Amino acid sequence: MKAIILSAGQGRRLLPLTAERPKSALAVLDRSLLEWQLAAIAQCAVDEVVVVTGFAAQVIDGIVAAQTALPTRTLYNPFFAHCDNLGTCWIARHEMQGEFAIINGDTLFEAAVLERLLAHASPAAVTLVTDSKAHYDDDDMKVIVRDGRLERVSKQLPAAQVNGESIGMMAFRGDGARLFTTELEQMMRDGGGLKQWYLAAIDRLAARGVVTTCPIDGLGWCEVDNRADLDRAARLVATWQRRAPATRAHARG
Repeated sequence: MKAIILSAGQGRRLLPLTAERPKSALAVLDRSLLEWQLAAIAQCAVDEVVVVTGFAAQVIDGIVAAQTALPTRTLYNPFFAHCDNLGTCWIARHEMQGEFAIINGDTLFEAAVLERLLAHASPAAVTLVTDSKAHYDDDDMKVIVRDGRLERVSKQLPAAQVNGESIGMMAFRGDGARLFTTELEQMMRDGGGLKQWYLAAIDRLAARGVVTTCPIDGLGWCEVDNRADLDRAARLVATWQRRAPATRAHARG
């Protein structure tokens, strides 16, 4: 299993913190967001990681070069300033072979989230990780799920039908790589693909009945888009750090 992390963006809503470094390189307590991601991935059944870079790529290159937990390399998107993450996925399409996972560069998560996705038993080509809460706002990537199958994923969905949100993580198995890369190619050829999120391609695949969902309600994660999110991420990581000594003591016993 390969993990592809999309870290090409700057994160303008976090300026001036992101004036010279992408938001995935911002510190969350004692390490960067990307380092927290790589530490979580290293605890799972993942063979290698590809981090797709763009803005201030040298900063991400440095983080990747310093880690040794699992084979990790970077892939540069030279068009990062002119595209959204569908274009970044298109740049990485040659990495999308066999079984792989895509993870947003601004999604902080505990290892249990990725473990649940990798253990999720489903014949579907694509599996989207979802969570649920009482209310959803305009910035949430909302989903409509019926009997475990994804029907729609978009920020613009009827509130009455929404029953979850995408956390920015998914797995591709079987025919998933071919279906997804074919959709990426078609959307880029049709025009407008540069300015779309890659979940628009997943939404189109969902209409064909090939996308299932993996709910992770109760597990720890957050998306980092603004300063409030960064503070929330620090509080979340602090809970993991407090839990770690007790976990290690239990393991020794």
